[in-house]
Amino acid sequence: MRKNLNVIQIRGIKGLFVAGMIVCCLAAGFIVFPGWVWMHIWNFGASYISNLPSIGLIQGILLWGIILAAYFTFRREKIVVCVRSPKGLSEDELKTVFADIKKQAQDDPVLQAMMKAREAELKINTIDAGQNDNPEQEEENKN
Repeated sequence: MRKNLNVIQIRGIKGLFVAGMIVCCLAAGFIVFPGWVWMHIWNFGASYISNLPSIGLIQGILLWGIILAAYFTFRREKIVVCVRSPKGLSEDELKTVFADIKKQAQDDPVLQAMMKAREAELKINTIDAGQNDNPEQEEENKN
């Protein structure tokens, strides 16, 4: 079974609040703070050149975006992004995962209904697979 399966569960208002705080902190750390730094760098440089206007925080964030886009566009090492669908779990791994879920969810009626539906689906798949294993018998049954 795959051990690197990570599940993040957000439960209720408290979970949504924590997730929102994480997103806000990441945005502040990687977008707003560098924009604030570049705003001050620009305004410091603009004070020595009389024709340059000073900029605010939004313009500083845009300047940071331009610098970042230019860096990724003109650097020598190219970024390769491969997008592919992950390999699915085998039937044995799925059965193991569902057995673990079944142990943990004895009191949850929604999860019990989901487990019954999955078991019915597995039974249908095994019945269909058993019928399609021997096509010669199917032809004999038809005749």
